[in-house]
This record gives sequence, structure tokens and C-alpha cells, in this order.
Amino acid sequence: MGKINPTLVPKIRLYNGIEIPTIGLGTFGSDHISATQIAEAVYDAVKIGYRHIDCAAVYANEKEIGEALKRLFDEGIVKREDLWITSKVWNDRHTDVRGAFEETISHLGLDYLDLYLVHWPFPNSHDVGVSVDSRDPKAVPYIHQDFMNTWGVMEDLYQKGSCKSIGTSNMTIPKYKLLLRDCRVKPMINEMELHPHFQQPDFVAYLVKNDIRVIGFCPIGSPARPERDKLPTDTVPIQDPTLIKIAQAHGVHPAVICIKWSVQQGQIPIPFSVKPAKYTKNLQSVTEDPLSDEEMAAIRALDKNNRFIKGQVFLWPTAKDWHDLWDEDGHITTN
Repeated sequence: MGKINPTLVPKIRLYNGIEIPTIGLGTFGSDHISATQIAEAVYDAVKIGYRHIDCAAVYANEKEIGEALKRLFDEGIVKREDLWITSKVWNDRHTDVRGAFEETISHLGLDYLDLYLVHWPFPNSHDVGVSVDSRDPKAVPYIHQDFMNTWGVMEDLYQKGSCKSIGTSNMTIPKYKLLLRDCRVKPMINEMELHPHFQQPDFVAYLVKNDIRVIGFCPIGSPARPERDKLPTDTVPIQDPTLIKIAQAHGVHPAVICIKWSVQQGQIPIPFSVKPAKYTKNLQSVTEDPLSDEEMAAIRALDKNNRFIKGQVFLWPTAKDWHDLWDEDGHITTN
């Protein structure tokens, strides 16, 4: 595959002055792609021109990715400062953020992270590959003071320079209002599900108003997501007739259109693939052949409010269903 000049990839400036590439390579293997395969994709993707890699401790592949990064550094393909590396503290380490952080940078073989996120606002965990009905018996609803205790350590890591920026993931507007009221350091980024069939316009507007940038996971609708996250009512963005028509006009796959749309919206998609042809095309898509204003408007009209990553495995014993995780009525569910 051909290489893509990384300087052609747009960047977004965060409120603290640093810049993040507007597309990254996701590394969640959806419970069915090996750590070795993903690490090899990271190695090859960086050689092709990627400079932004989105990791997480719970993906159970940071050691292998660290080995791939070492190869890249040792071979002189990139320097550490050329890359943007994100990771996330998992739910079972909310009371040991510093320990989780040290473990992550050790596995990745790095001295610092460019971005560290709180993966979910709950301390509720689960084993790899569990069914949708699995529940953590110790699971609890959102407890703001507990979250702020976790966030306080995130702030310390940022202020000490251990990570260049900090942020959140899988949050909601009601939770964010409390966080912004009480934090010492405002998040620079929120990572959230975003694709043409789930655009979260109100939440995105709220974040933009507060100068918080947005990373979008599942940017093409994550067709290979775990079976536990699929319902018969779920749609498939890349099969949407409007997206197919636009893709045909540009001579590309509808997935590429989803990524172009996200970047032109001012978001930062992190599509996942271990197939060189696909991740190369994804990167190339943000450097050429932009969508027209009319095409952008047509895609904005496709929103179906269809959340794919529902989070059922994080529910607590008294929760009714997955909707309780997302504060859809504007209030945090606490029982």
C-alpha cells in the first residue's frame, strides 16, 4: 500500500494549545481479533502515515502495541513526539488511577501519554467475552463524588506532565454539568459514539460550547462490534441508501463517506481495522475529495438516534434497562 504524508492530515487544536490529528486508528478488537494482529496493524498503519493511535487497558493488547511502537522507534520510522497515543483507565481501577496509568505506560513502553481518558463514568466491570445478560454484582449507578475522586487523580497526572491532556468517555450532559461545576482542570476531550445514525447533536453542541473536543468511536457503525451490543432494531449506516449514493458519486465505500463526514463535522473519528487496504483508505479519505455542503447536509438528516454501544453489562442490580446509563430524561439515574 502507498504511504500518505501525515502532514496532509488535518489537526484540531485543544484549549490547552496542543494539536491532535483528526483521524486515529482504533485498537479494540471486538473480542475476536488477537492482540498480535492489532499490534501489527498499528505498526503498519504508522508506517503508512497514521500518527494517532487510540488504546485502552481493557483491550488487553497494550503490551503487544508497546512492542510495535518500540520497533517503529528503533527503526527510525517515527519519533515518540511524532505520535499521539491515547489510553484509558478501566472501570475496575477508578480507585487506583495512578497505578493503572503506570501500568499502561509500562506496557506501551512510553514515558507519557498524549491523552488519558476515564473509560466509563462507572466503576462497574465485566470479564472479556461475557454475554449481554452478564452483570457485575457490585455494580453501582453513577456516584458523583466517587467520579470526582477519580477525576482528581487525572488532574494530578495532567498537572505533573505525565499526560499531555485528559478527558472522559461515555458521558452524558447531566454528568458533564456536575463535572464542569466541580473540576480543577476541565477535560480537553470527550470520546463518544458518533456515526450518521447516532449523531448526538445536543451533546456535541454542549461540548463545543465548553471548548471540549470530540473523538467519535464506531464512526462507521461498528458492524463487527460484539454480538452482545446488537439488537434486531439496530440499523446499518453503511447500508443507508443516501450514504451509498454519495459513496458512488465519490467512487468509494460508504464507510469512507462516514469518516469524511465526521472529520468535516469537526470531530475526530477512530475507525478500527486490521486490513491494510481499509485503514489506508480511511486515512487517505481525510486528505482529499471533501464532501460538498449539500452532501454534508444530507448526511446530517440521517440521524436515527440509534445507539449501538448500549452498555448493558454495566447495569447495576436495581437498574431497569440500558437506558438508565444514559440520562435520557436529563437527570442522572441514581437507583
